[in-house]
This record gives sequence, C-alpha cells and structure tokens, in this order.
Amino acid sequence: MTVTDLPDAEALYAALRQHVQRMLPAQGDPARAQWSIAGIHSGGAWIAERLAADLGLPEHGVVNVAFHRDDYAKKGLHSQAQPTTLPFSVQDRCVLLIDDVLATGRTIRAAVNELFDYGRPARIALATLVDRGGRELPVAADFAAATLALPAGTTLVLSREGEGAATRFAFSTEATAMPATTR
Repeated sequence: MTVTDLPDAEALYAALRQHVQRMLPAQGDPARAQWSIAGIHSGGAWIAERLAADLGLPEHGVVNVAFHRDDYAKKGLHSQAQPTTLPFSVQDRCVLLIDDVLATGRTIRAAVNELFDYGRPARIALATLVDRGGRELPVAADFAAATLALPAGTTLVLSREGEGAATRFAFSTEATAMPATTR
C-alpha cells in the first residue's frame, strides 16, 4: 500500500478487534481474567478504550511513554502529557499492548519500560493498526492489521470522533521534520 492509498482505519480496527477476540480466552473462561489491555497514549489508548467497550472488557489502561522516551532530554515533557493509568496490577498479568502505528520501535520500547515500572508481566503482546516499517530496534507486532510504506518525512496520524464504542477512526498524513542524518 502506498501513501496515496491511505488505509481505512475503521476496516483495520475491525480486523484488529477480530484478532483480539480470537486471541483472548472466551467470556467465562477463567484464563480470560489473566489478560488486561493497555493502549499507548494517544492513538493506542483510543483503540484500547473502544476495544474494551466492544469486547465487554471491564477495564483498560493508558500507558504514557513520556518519561521513557530516548529523546526526552532533547524534546522535554509534552505540555499535555498525562500519567500512566493502569486499573489492574501488571504483576504476572498478560498485557495486550495496543498502538496505532508501529514504526521505529522506540515508542514500544518506552511503553514496555513503563509497564515494567508497575511490575513484571507474565507476557506482553503487541497489536497495532499499521506497521509502517523503518525499525531502529528489534520490535515486531504480534498482530498488525496492515503494512504501509510511507515516504521519508511523512507520518501517519490517527484521529477519532466520539467516545467508547461510538468512536470512529480515520487516518491522515503529516509532513515531519527530517533528522539531519537523512536530509
């Protein structure tokens, strides 16, 4: 898929939801209680919120990676940064970590570090709407609804309308500043 063919975020969400439904133990199965869902602020958190509503999960968490970013010293703390909110114990849990777009792997590394600040999970599985490649770290999603190649200096941005199960997603692209090493 090329950048001129932006993916249908709703169709990708439907594929992600179906995958998560198959992955999680069935309702009433005691093993389901071992799983919790957490989304990375902000797009992943929106997806986790809707998944929790659609799948009847009692709770979902929001992981803020601001303090674990490897560019924190350069960029500082975002003015709208919210703390991580996990309404479950991470210790010995299976955590389904959700993000909207997987690119370099740095955000995922930061999210995993943040989760370990709260305990040692039994397992962390990663699901994302889009894998856009460009890894700088050895990170792979357990499930990505689509793979998309974007030109350098372009970012895929998820937006939402509504809340909970009524949320609707859409993608757009934005130009980003290119690092000095790639100009």
